Amino acid sequence: MQLPTQLEAKFTELLGRYPVKRSALIPMMLYAQDHFGYLGDEILEEIARRLDLNVLQVTETLAYYSMLRRKPAGRNHLQICTNVSCMLCGGREMYEYVKERLGIENKQTTPDGVFSIEEVECIGACTGAPALQVNYDFFENLTPDKMDTLLAQLRKNQKPQPVPYISGAVHERHAAEVPVISRRFGIPGSCTLDVYLMHEGYQALEKALKQMSPEQVVDEVKKSNLRGRGGAGFPAGMKWSFVPKDSQKPKYIIANADESEPGTCKDRPLMEFDPNQLIEGMVIAGRAVNAHHGYIYVRGEYRYVLDILDAAVAEAYARGYLGKNILGSGFDFALATHTGAGAYECGEESALMESLEGKRGYPRIRPPFPAVVGLYGCPTVINNVETLCSVPAVILRGGEWYASLGTPKNGGTRLFCISGHVNRPGIYELPMGFNLKRMIEDVAGGMHNGKKIKAVIPGGSSCPLLTGEEIDVPMDFDSLAKAGSMLGSGGVVIIDEDTCMVDLARRIMHFYAHESCGWCIPCREGTSWLRLMLDRFHDGGGRAEDIPLVGELAQNMMGRTFCPLGDAAAMPTISIVKKWRHEFEEHLKGKCPYKPAEVLAASR
Repeated sequence: MQLPTQLEAKFTELLGRYPVKRSALIPMMLYAQDHFGYLGDEILEEIARRLDLNVLQVTETLAYYSMLRRKPAGRNHLQICTNVSCMLCGGREMYEYVKERLGIENKQTTPDGVFSIEEVECIGACTGAPALQVNYDFFENLTPDKMDTLLAQLRKNQKPQPVPYISGAVHERHAAEVPVISRRFGIPGSCTLDVYLMHEGYQALEKALKQMSPEQVVDEVKKSNLRGRGGAGFPAGMKWSFVPKDSQKPKYIIANADESEPGTCKDRPLMEFDPNQLIEGMVIAGRAVNAHHGYIYVRGEYRYVLDILDAAVAEAYARGYLGKNILGSGFDFALATHTGAGAYECGEESALMESLEGKRGYPRIRPPFPAVVGLYGCPTVINNVETLCSVPAVILRGGEWYASLGTPKNGGTRLFCISGHVNRPGIYELPMGFNLKRMIEDVAGGMHNGKKIKAVIPGGSSCPLLTGEEIDVPMDFDSLAKAGSMLGSGGVVIIDEDTCMVDLARRIMHFYAHESCGWCIPCREGTSWLRLMLDRFHDGGGRAEDIPLVGELAQNMMGRTFCPLGDAAAMPTISIVKKWRHEFEEHLKGKCPYKPAEVLAASR
C-alpha cells in the first residue's frame, strides 16, 4: 500500500523507536486513523505486514482501545465529557444540548458528515468543566452560547481557537502555595529549552552526573520522603532501590502520563508548561539505576501535549541533554514518547507496559514486579509524571529541604486539582499535609452560591468519599488513610448539598464498568451489575433489599482482582452507601428527590 509521504515518514520514525517492532502498533494505528479518518482493512493489513503480525493480532488489539474506530466519524468529532467533575458543572446538560442541536445520538454522524458526537469519560479538563474535545482540541468552561458559537464556526469550516492551556493552572498565586514544580507555569516560552535553562534548568542533572554517584542519588530521593504522586504513594527512592544493580539486561525508565483518573488533571500542565523538567527527572532516574532508555507514555487524548513533549525531546537531543555522553559525563540516555489510545486501565503500571509492547492493556500477575521484570522482560522503573518532575528539585536543593516542605513521611508539595462546586476551581501547588477544609474555603474561594458541602472526593474518583463534617483533615497519604480515605492522585472534587449521591454513585460506576478490561470476573461482572442496579435505583425502581446488596456486591470485588480497578470501583460505592444510605431510602418512593444535575448547573 502506497502511503502519503507524511504518514510514511511517521511510520518509519515509529519503527525506529523500539527494540521490538510490535510496540509501534498502537501509535501507527492512531496516526493512520488521524490521516484516513478511520481504520479500514487495507491500512490494517499494511500495518500488520510492516510489524510482522497477522491481521487478527492487529484487530484484536484495536478493539481494546476506545479511541480507535473501524468506521468514519464526522469531520469534527465532538467528545463531550460527562464524568464527575463535568457532570457537577453541567456536562450532561451540554451533551444533551449538542445532541438536540445536531439531531444525532451518541456515536452518530450528521448526514453531511460535518459532525459526530460521543459521550466520553474524563478527558483531563476537570478544572475547566464542563469541557469537550473537537478531534484533539480542548474547549473548556462551556455554556450553551459558547457551544452555539463553536458549532457555527465548525460548520463554516473555520478553525476555532482551543484553550491555550488547561483552565485553572495559571492564576494569581495564593499565599499558601509553595511553587516548586509549578513555578514556571505561565512564563512565556516555558516549554522551550532556553527558558528552562534561564530558570535553573538541568542544573540538577549536571549535579547528579558530575558530583553524585548513583547510590547517592537514590539516597537523596529516599531522604526527601517523595512518595509516588500517581495514587499509590509508594516511596520513590525505595522503588528505585529495588532495581537489580548487576542485571545484564537493558533497564528502562517510564513516565506514566496516562492521566485518566476522573477529577485529575495535574500532569497535563506539567507537560504543557514544563516538559524539560520531566525530561530532566527521567534522566536523573536513569542515572540512579543505570538505565539508558526511557519512554513517556502519554494518554491518547493529550495529542497537543505529545507534540510539546516531542519538540522538547528533540531540543534536548540537539543540545546534549539527551543521547550519548550527556554533558560530557559519559552517561547515555535515549528518550522517546509513546501515545496511548484510550484505556483507563493502562494507567496501571503493568497494563501500561503491555500497552507499550503493542498489546491489549491487561494487567500482569505479580510478582515478579517491574523493577525486576518489566518492559520487554527487563528491569523497569515506572513513576508518575509529577513524581519525576519533583526529582530535579530534590537533587538540586537536597532531600532534607524537600522533606521539610511536607509532613513526616510525606515530603514536599503536590499539585491539587480542585474542581466541582467551588468558586475558584484550579490547580494549586500546596505543601503535603495542607488542611482540606482550608483548601476549599480559602484557596478555592469557598462554595459556589454559598451552598453547604455535602461530600468531597479527596484524591480522584476511586477514593472513599468524605462528608462535609470530615474535611478538617491534613491532605497527605497517612492522614487521609486514618480518616478512611486516600490522597490518591490529588483530584479534589467538591460536591454541594443539592447533589444526589445516588446519581453520583451511578455515574462513578458507569465509568468503572466502561473501563474494566474484563479479565477478572469479580470486576467485569461486579461493575456491570452495580451499574444496572444503580441505574434502576436512581430511575425509581429500587427495592429496600437492594441497598445492602449494592454494598455487598462492591465489597465482593475488594481484593479479588489482578489490578486495583475492582477496588477503585468498590471503595467510593461502599462509602456512599454507608454515609448517604438515607438518600437511597428516599429513592424508594419512586423518584429522585433531588434536582437533576443539569438543572442545578443551569442555575449556577
